[in-house]
Formats: sequence, C-alpha cells, structure tokens
Amino acid sequence: MKLAGKVALITGSGRGLGRAYALHLAQLGADVVINDVNLSSAREYDEKLAAETVMGEIEALGRRSLGIEADVSNKDAVDGMFEEILGKFGRIDILVNNAGGNLRHENSDDSASGAPPERLQFIMDINLNSAIYCCQAASRPMKEQKSGKIVNISSQAGLWSGRDGGGMPYKIAKAGVAHYTRILAAELGPYGINVNCIAPGFIASARTVRNWDKAGNTLTDQIALRRVGQPEEAAKVIEFLVTDLSDYVTGQCLPVCGGYVAW
Repeated sequence: MKLAGKVALITGSGRGLGRAYALHLAQLGADVVINDVNLSSAREYDEKLAAETVMGEIEALGRRSLGIEADVSNKDAVDGMFEEILGKFGRIDILVNNAGGNLRHENSDDSASGAPPERLQFIMDINLNSAIYCCQAASRPMKEQKSGKIVNISSQAGLWSGRDGGGMPYKIAKAGVAHYTRILAAELGPYGINVNCIAPGFIASARTVRNWDKAGNTLTDQIALRRVGQPEEAAKVIEFLVTDLSDYVTGQCLPVCGGYVAW
C-alpha cells in the first residue's frame, strides 16, 4: 500500500489508459478522483467495467472515489474541479494529466504546412492547455503541502518528427507537454514537488484497438520488443513516478514504447 493516505486525480480516466492508471493507483492504496468529459465513455468503446462506473471499481477496491465530469480544456472548469476535490478530501497528492488525444475530424488537415487555425487550437487545448491548467491548479495546494507528484502524458509522437509533415498539431502539442514538464519541474522542485512525464507509444487501449488500421499489422516490425504495449504496462511506469521509487527524479520524459523511439 505505497500510496495509502494519498489522493490522486487522473484526468481522462473514464476508460482506456486513464482508467488503467486509476485502478493501479487505487490498488496501491490511493483514493482516486476520476475525471472525464463523459464519465460513461467506456460504453462508447465497449470497454467492460467490473462495476457500473470506474468510481465503483475504485470503491470495490476499498478506496474512496469521486467522479467529476468536466472539460479540462476549460480553465474555469478545472478550477471548479480542484475546489470540489479539496472540499471533499482536503488535499491533492498526485496529478496524472492523461486527458487528450489526437481526436480527428473528417477531412481535417493535420499537415505542417496546411493545418487550419481552428484545428491547431482544438488539439492544443485538449492536450497542452488542459495539462497546463491542471498543473497550475494542483501546484497551489501542493506548494502549501510542500509535497506532490505530477505526471504529464506526452506521446512518442512528440519526441520525433515521424519523417513527414503529417500529424503536426498533435506532435507539437505533445512536444509542448514534455517541455512544459521540464519548466514546471524547475519551478516546483524547491517545494518538494516532482514533475515528470511519460511518452507512450502504441498501447492497446480500447480506442486504439477499435481504430487500428492495416498499418497495425506491420507496425510491430518497427518496435524493438515486437509487440504493442498493454495499459497495465504503462500504469506500472506511472507507479514508479508517483511513489518514493522516483523521489530523486524530476523534469524527465520517459518513453514507454517498447523501443519504437530509440535515440
């Protein structure tokens, strides 16, 4: 029970990777706040839950849970969410900024030379700005506590160009998440707060599996371990970054990609 007595918030945790992170931290003893724009989003992707909701799954593990339906790309919504968390639990020890994704609209132009302003703004809002808003809100109580662990979620897409101009908005947003992590870590270090991020590669979440195309059949040839990752494997890296195992690690971005990105 490494996290007994700790309160964790995982954004975008109604399903998929966020849910895996939430369940893993609950198994380690944390009380967990579940945030999503739709707390019933697992149904959309036919993701089977062990209870009616993810909050129910957390409570079945003997931990307290709170579900907050909020759009974290809206700063007012984020501030309201943190007020609710502090009102119920009195503290926040762990923040995992998982909300986001490369959500696509039909015929959207994601090229480096042609992505329109509205597309850029949307992707920046849900990936980069949402993380910044949540970090800013969490840093206030964490500074007062003089402790805290923040993990931002970047992506392998933010670590290299992909060798073409495609996917530019998402790649730039996730690169921004990694660099914001470094900047925030430098600021919050004197308060005893660790700030790190992970950059997942191809992980078999429900949405990824549903949207898998023919390229997925040959993708494993480009991964050193010759397989895609599982959500629980990424959750174990989150464990490292939010427990005392990483007390002397801050400002780092750790790829969790099976060797897909190799320097």
